[in-house]
Amino acid sequence: MTLFRPCIDLHKGKVKQIVGGSLTNDEQGLQVNFESDRTSDYYAELYRRDGLQGGHVIKLGLGNDEAAMAALRAYPGGLQLGGGVTGENAAGYLEAGASHVIVTSALFDAGRFREDRLDALVRCVGAERLVIDLSCRRTEQGWTVAMDRWQTLTDLDVTHETLDGLAQSCAEFLVHAADVEGQCAGIDEDLVRHLGAWGKKPVTYAGGVNSIDDLALVERLSGGCVDVTVGSALDLFGGTQIRYADCVAFNAHYC
Repeated sequence: MTLFRPCIDLHKGKVKQIVGGSLTNDEQGLQVNFESDRTSDYYAELYRRDGLQGGHVIKLGLGNDEAAMAALRAYPGGLQLGGGVTGENAAGYLEAGASHVIVTSALFDAGRFREDRLDALVRCVGAERLVIDLSCRRTEQGWTVAMDRWQTLTDLDVTHETLDGLAQSCAEFLVHAADVEGQCAGIDEDLVRHLGAWGKKPVTYAGGVNSIDDLALVERLSGGCVDVTVGSALDLFGGTQIRYADCVAFNAHYC
C-alpha cells in the first residue's frame, strides 16, 4: 500500500521548498517557492505527533547541520537524514537520532558510480540503515541519476537491473523526479509506474504532486509499491492544493 511520507527540506538553516532544477552551486536563478518562519523541530514534532514514519530531512547545501540535528532530536528514530552524507559522518547522524541515512553524491566520483564507496558505507552503518537516493532526470536512457544538487548526470540509469544490483546494499530507495520537483504540475507517471513494476523493496517517490488525488494515483500506478512525499503543494509549506490533514487521513485509512 502507498503511504504519505513527510519531508523537511533545509536551505541555509531554514525550512524551504525549492524548485529542484534551479538549485545550482552558485545559486544564481534559485527559485524558492516557500520559506517557513517555523523551525525544523516544529515540523518534526508535528510528524511525531501524527505518527508519520519514514519521512526525510534533506540538507540542501551548507549551513544546515544545526537545523537538521534539531529535527532529529525532536523525532528520534522517526526521520531519515540526507544531504552531504559520507562514510565519515554517517554513523554520527544515526547516533544523533536518524533512523536511516540517505546517500547519493558520496557514491560517485566525477559522475561515475563507485561500488567500493557503497560497500564502505554498508560496512559503516549496515544496509538496514542505508537509503540510496536515485533522484534522476529524464534522458534518452529513460531516467539517469543526477548528483550535485541534481545538476550533474551520472553513469547510473534507473533501470530494474540497477535496482536489483543495489537492493542488497540498502533498506530502501528515495527517488526525486528532478525535472518536475517543486513545480506542482503533476507527477512523472511513467517513472512511478516504472518503480512500481520493480516493487522488490520500499521506494519513496517525490516530485510534482499537486492534489490529494495524486496519492491515490501513485498507489494505482505503482500497485501500492511506491510511497510518496509532498512538498510545495502542501499547505504546511505555503501550498494551496493539498491539506496536510488530508495526507494524515490518507495514511490512517490503512493503519
